[in-house]
Amino acid sequence: MKAMVCVDKLQPLVLQEVATPVAGEGEVVIALHAAALNHRDWWIQQGMYANLRYPIILGSDGSGIVSAVGEGVSNDWIGRSVIINPGMHWGDNPNFHSRNFSILGLPNDGCFATHVKVPASYIHLKPAYLSWEEASAIPLAGLTGYRALFTKGQLQPGDNVLITGIGGGVALLMLQMAVAIGANVYVTSGSDEKITRAIQLGAKLGVNYKTSGWHKLFQAAVEGFDVIVDSAAGDGFKHFIDLAKPSARIVFFGGTQGAITNINPQKAYWKQLQILGTTMGTPEEFKAMIQLFEKHQIKPVIDAVLPLESAEQAIRKMDDNSQFGKIVLKIEG
Repeated sequence: MKAMVCVDKLQPLVLQEVATPVAGEGEVVIALHAAALNHRDWWIQQGMYANLRYPIILGSDGSGIVSAVGEGVSNDWIGRSVIINPGMHWGDNPNFHSRNFSILGLPNDGCFATHVKVPASYIHLKPAYLSWEEASAIPLAGLTGYRALFTKGQLQPGDNVLITGIGGGVALLMLQMAVAIGANVYVTSGSDEKITRAIQLGAKLGVNYKTSGWHKLFQAAVEGFDVIVDSAAGDGFKHFIDLAKPSARIVFFGGTQGAITNINPQKAYWKQLQILGTTMGTPEEFKAMIQLFEKHQIKPVIDAVLPLESAEQAIRKMDDNSQFGKIVLKIEG
């Protein structure tokens, strides 16, 4: 089969012929039609991720048709259109993943290929209203965002929610999910253009975080936030304490701006705030996320669709975070 292989850190993805996977017991092989990129792929290529190994076929997100099944899997799956839950072996505790938890695309080969092998328990029927490209854009980002908003953040209709860094895949899917349930969504970005596009998708207001005193603009416009979801951390995180309502939930799943500094503990405990870390989600949350998308017919925002052979060009689009929405690879066998 054809695959775009990450041969080593800081090396371009290269097209190679590799062995087509064979389904073992409890597994399926999927002939992929589309795969989506995540920042996880970029970090692995940069050599800045845990438990690296090379060569590796990247790609946590994919959609396609089941082409083969292993022992113990019903033949009824063959020919069905599916998407993949990339978060595997979560474990029995819904509050925290097990030591065996893994994400498709490292340590196991992922979806930047014509075929991928996964355990059958991690495939779901593709929502019929979505194209292959749209379906592939949902799994990792959608699961991460769903858990952040609803499990950790306990977001309810009518709540005020602040989503930072709008334009990235997770942030945009959270915007769409939150708008769909009737929450009041506010956003930040370093790009005025991205803020304008977010408002077109249903955000009430956006503020450019490069503006001096950006948090004061929110204080003047909103009577506090019930939920704040962030993926950057860094020094700006301290402003969330002032923006949060009493008993609010501040949820974060990334740290691209570095360590969280200068939080005033008195403000945090006097307001009874919850500061919560989150990563990916459970199989039950993945199922609930897909049901939410189907109920509200949510279509993810796609920045670009490129052929599988252009995966290196696609991942380079993430170098400066200029994309708005998901970058997707179209795969033809």
